Amino acid sequence: MSFGQGGPEWGPGGTGGRSPQWGSGPGAGGTPDWAALADASAARARRRRMLFIGGGALATVAVAAAVAIAVVSANGDDKASNKPSDQLPTAADIPSDTTEPGPSFAATTPPPPPDPKEFISSADKDKAPLSQDTLYPGSTLTMGDAVYKKGATGSSPSCADVTRGDLSKVLKSNGCTRMIRATYSKDGIAVTVGVALFDTEAKATKAKSQADKGNVISLTGSGVPTFCRTSICRTTINSYGRYAYFTIAGFTNGKNVTEKDSSVYKVGDDIATFTFRQITRRGEAQASAAANAP
Repeated sequence: MSFGQGGPEWGPGGTGGRSPQWGSGPGAGGTPDWAALADASAARARRRRMLFIGGGALATVAVAAAVAIAVVSANGDDKASNKPSDQLPTAADIPSDTTEPGPSFAATTPPPPPDPKEFISSADKDKAPLSQDTLYPGSTLTMGDAVYKKGATGSSPSCADVTRGDLSKVLKSNGCTRMIRATYSKDGIAVTVGVALFDTEAKATKAKSQADKGNVISLTGSGVPTFCRTSICRTTINSYGRYAYFTIAGFTNGKNVTEKDSSVYKVGDDIATFTFRQITRRGEAQASAAANAP
């Protein structure tokens, strides 16, 4: 088309009367250039594909950027929480939840252990086996640095038969049920201890208070000659629980004992002390058994 003077060269009233031309250059004529059209269509498709790929890439970048921002935010929170200990809130600043009370338990007090003396103060409770062998075991007795040889032992249901003087009447009137005796000796000195059993502590205590005269008869044999039958000997009287116990100590050669004979006093005191310990051990053993009973 020419925009010069004279107007178009085609169409009605045109000077040349020619038909319009659809192309230019070689091959231009009445038939379209299909190859050129195909190339142009392919170029347009490539441009659309490139735009699509470019858009997807931009979307991927946008998503990656969003994820990176989220990660940075998360890391920022972690950094805020990982503060040094001196910047953390103190225990007083942390609220405590007191809405639910903790478990409570009723205060309980265990029962007191049994009193050992209760078991040796009454025949109803004092049920442990008892004989001259359990009360005076073994063949010797050691007290400190002194070792005493055990002589004859015996047990009699008749307390009056193994005692003399007023003691026989006292034991009988208070209901003595048994008398256990044992003899020990050392270096020409011998002692016989007699343990009288009563049903109650009150009876044993009363017998002790009344037995101011008389004593247990010395028990001889098993290597110990007769002693303290005609000579003056040293005697003791005591009681604990339902037991009253007596000692008579002297020289085996018949010599009279005087206040200066401390060796005789020591023998009598050692055997009396051992007897007291044996009685208390009976109470302790029976109390322990009762405490551990199911």
